[in-house]
Amino acid sequence: MRALLQRVSQASVTVDEQIIGQIGRGLLVLLGVGQGDSEVQIKTLADKIVYLRIFEDDAGKMNRSLLDISGEVLVVSQFTLYADMRRGRRPSFTDAAPPTTAEPLVEQFKNALASYGLTVASGIFGASMSVDLRNEGPVTIMLDSKEL
Repeated sequence: MRALLQRVSQASVTVDEQIIGQIGRGLLVLLGVGQGDSEVQIKTLADKIVYLRIFEDDAGKMNRSLLDISGEVLVVSQFTLYADMRRGRRPSFTDAAPPTTAEPLVEQFKNALASYGLTVASGIFGASMSVDLRNEGPVTIMLDSKEL
């Protein structure tokens, strides 16, 4: 699994001109599920995200976690995180898991985050979505479960 994290003061996702999910201060998580991913990666990735100290403390140091600030999470499925650009000019997405595998894993990931008592919002799996965000810092971090 790959997760692109963006520290935000606010974020929302819109489908067909309707806001489907929105959060205040916290993290926008663009989540890609790859071939061979399973529920094994979910706990590790969720733990890393929840405890990652990327929010500023009173001294301005990135020393607080999502839990420390009572932050919120917006999860948006993003198979394009598995784009392979090694050949040609058109990305290949063969490393992304098929929707029948990916969708349940995205749901389990959202549930894993919610189990920490966090507010978790999301988009609609497979829909064409517009994501609006105010990235704070800016802070953007890429996580790959194979590297954790």
